[in-house]
Amino acid sequence: MTKLYHDFTYSEEVADNLNTNQPIVALESTVLTHGLPYPQNLEVAIAMEEQIRKEGACPATIAILDGIIHIGLTNTQLEGLIKKENPRKVSLRDIATSLVKKESGGTTVAGTLFIADKSAIKVFATGGIGGVHPHGNMDVSADLPALGKYPVIVVCAGAKAILDLRATIEVLETLAVPVVGYKTNELPAFYSAESGLPVSVRIDNPEEVLNYAKAHWKLGFSSSILVTVPPTSDSSIPSTIIEEAIIKAQREADENDIHGQDLTPYILSRLSDLTNGESVKTNIDLLLNNARIASRIACAEPGN
Repeated sequence: MTKLYHDFTYSEEVADNLNTNQPIVALESTVLTHGLPYPQNLEVAIAMEEQIRKEGACPATIAILDGIIHIGLTNTQLEGLIKKENPRKVSLRDIATSLVKKESGGTTVAGTLFIADKSAIKVFATGGIGGVHPHGNMDVSADLPALGKYPVIVVCAGAKAILDLRATIEVLETLAVPVVGYKTNELPAFYSAESGLPVSVRIDNPEEVLNYAKAHWKLGFSSSILVTVPPTSDSSIPSTIIEEAIIKAQREADENDIHGQDLTPYILSRLSDLTNGESVKTNIDLLLNNARIASRIACAEPGN
């Protein structure tokens, strides 16, 4: 029986699955609080959980509600979090603040990784990770060092396309984080299937991903396994179109002195405007697809 971490609150479903060693997929919550507009964010949150259950795993959406860390949320709790006024974007440095101040917020990739690892949850699905912002301003997401520290399989569509992908890959290499291309030889660029950048290794099925992770951790490494999944052909946006929109959105952000934790939500909102909603459609499609792939990896464990 798994010993549940005493400072966290687990849903009954998640606790049961942890105690019986059944497959679980962690989900972050900043994509809901800061990434997608209402009511799409609630619809996507529920759809991702349904997709995970359909594949035979248990969803564990992670968030902080009124100063309490929750692993697994009811639909009522999801809606309450999304409708909170100014919820905090909770990265690693913000967790203690949220607890002490009794705040509510969505956990980032880094925050979710920490909590998932503490809870012995080994598979995590998200949209895109943070990384190195362009222009050489030393704006590096806390997601990267967290990926270098916590042994979790992270399924994503690569780093967010607004980032310096080449620099992000270099930092991941420094941190000994393997970048797995799931049925692809190159890093997805979030909205687009291609970036022109190679991955560490290509893997084509869930069982091999799980075996790869076990081999990595058996050697003594504690870093995550970053599994990058391209958006489907139906939802992928041509790189030339999305790159033009990103350049314009970044220029506007610079002109308005928007930076730090406010930068990514601003640019994502502008990309939706500039692409007539296509970027949001792609974002939703890849979130559901990543949840599907992550569930299959979680269920690949013998006996599940």
